[in-house]
Amino acid sequence: MANVSSEQLGTDSIGKLLFRQSVPASIGILVMSLNVLVDTIFVGNWIGPIAIAAINVVLPVSFFIGALGMAIGIGGASIISRALGAENREKALKTLGNQISLTVLVTLIMVIVGLLSVDSLIPAFGGKGTIFEPAKIYYIIVLCGVPLLALSMMGNAVIRAEGKPKFAMNAMIIPSIANLLMDYLFINVLDWGMYGAAWATTIAYLCSCGYVFWFFISKNSELKVRLPHFKFETNILKEIGSLGFVTLARQAIVSVIYLLMNNILFDLGGEAMIAVYGIIGRMLMFALFPVFGITQGFLPIAGFNYGAKKYNRVRLAINTAIKYAAFFGTIVFLGLMIFPAEITALFLSNNTDLTVKELALNTFVLEHTPSAMRWVFAATPIIALQLIGGAYFQAIGKAIPALWLTLLRQGLFFIPLILILPSYFGELGVWISFPISDVLATIVTGLYLRREVKRTLMNTASLS
Repeated sequence: MANVSSEQLGTDSIGKLLFRQSVPASIGILVMSLNVLVDTIFVGNWIGPIAIAAINVVLPVSFFIGALGMAIGIGGASIISRALGAENREKALKTLGNQISLTVLVTLIMVIVGLLSVDSLIPAFGGKGTIFEPAKIYYIIVLCGVPLLALSMMGNAVIRAEGKPKFAMNAMIIPSIANLLMDYLFINVLDWGMYGAAWATTIAYLCSCGYVFWFFISKNSELKVRLPHFKFETNILKEIGSLGFVTLARQAIVSVIYLLMNNILFDLGGEAMIAVYGIIGRMLMFALFPVFGITQGFLPIAGFNYGAKKYNRVRLAINTAIKYAAFFGTIVFLGLMIFPAEITALFLSNNTDLTVKELALNTFVLEHTPSAMRWVFAATPIIALQLIGGAYFQAIGKAIPALWLTLLRQGLFFIPLILILPSYFGELGVWISFPISDVLATIVTGLYLRREVKRTLMNTASLS
């Protein structure tokens, strides 16, 4: 788990590098995901299932704005990795400065638009009936802190590009712990309800941003930006935009999916069905943390070695990352297939003084979630190829194929399936759309990646 200098990305063994980069990334994602998971458990037990549904309605909006920072971060990190590999440090510095300026400008504009559209956005994303008021409370408070989240996500990608995965891990762990502590204080002790949940999340964003800021001004960072680096440069902005658009498009599709899913499920089973999806959504964030960690660890290794023209090392990184990710994906699959009911029960209150309505809601969620969870995660063992394949093109700066593969699963396969299958199979049609789209996307990604490796890496292997 030790940090490495950027030069070591091109010299150390791929297996060791992937371990060093992926373990801290996985731990960071695990803690962050546990934060979301435990946060949802707290909300479900201390406020109720309607609160889970309310947060699920708000997430796509706040996450989309936060994902602007992630998109700018990952797009710029790809440039920085390749620039460091090519020993062009000045370009790396200009890229970081442009990333910071762009993140601040874009997210502030989006927050203003989001606040002006609050009464129309919440119902559009499924915040109807009794969900609307708690969702509005959460939305307004959390949205004001989202620029801090965007800046921390942007900086996190750059920290990994520098070969400092432990610091990137800390940037996720610190706010996660803060959020859980604030949850307990604001919700359980002070009884602030949705206000407490919202303020706990916003304070967590502040902690994350503060840590990232400290990293870049401390001696730990190799990239010391100066005032001239913050000036926008068209060529750098275009490259950040083209590569970052891949990540942004992915999150935009996720937001569209939340919109469609919340509305489709509301029609099928009301607020209770959205609560079911709220639990499934948290497990999608949490359970796959080792696979996502390996994907994040793979990015700087592939980008640096591609920039240094060490193509044999890039091929080895692809194969190693897929093997590791597939192994952990299979373990996750087995756990979710065996214990779905026990996992679901964690999110529901077992108090004896529940009202008849609350008891009925809990019973519905407990009956419907386990089978849905099994279907949603049915193709988990094979998604490693899909994720690493898409990440490879993003790492080496090929925006078009990266975008195509990113949109493949969720945009081209999943959205049509959830619009069609529920008409024939009802609730089951929603859940089986997940594994079908995973299988189709993995097949296409595998064929596309194999062709690209033969064409680009094997034909030029003599250069490595």
